[in-house]
Amino acid sequence: MGARYNSDMASSNDYLVYILDLLQEVPLIHYRKMMGEYLLYQDKVLFGGLYDNRFLVKTTPSLAEEGLKQMLPYPGAKLMYLIDSEDKTEVARLVNKVVNDLR
Repeated sequence: MGARYNSDMASSNDYLVYILDLLQEVPLIHYRKMMGEYLLYQDKVLFGGLYDNRFLVKTTPSLAEEGLKQMLPYPGAKLMYLIDSEDKTEVARLVNKVVNDLR
């Protein structure tokens, strides 16, 4: 389970734009900048965020079977799953699973 914390750098605006492009197939995506990072919402459901230029989503039961790498967004936080795909359809599928679990 490669749980680790990466670095002390904030996520870049360029990375945000890249991830928002990857999320085009998920409706009602919005974000909130917080302390140099970005929280990600689908409609009103907080499902993940960008931490040190890593796209992380909350751990939920249906994602446990996906074999995703777990990482710490920051020291003292709960583990989250790393979304490391450039396939918009696959990203949408994973995000939809998380959001459905959180509703």
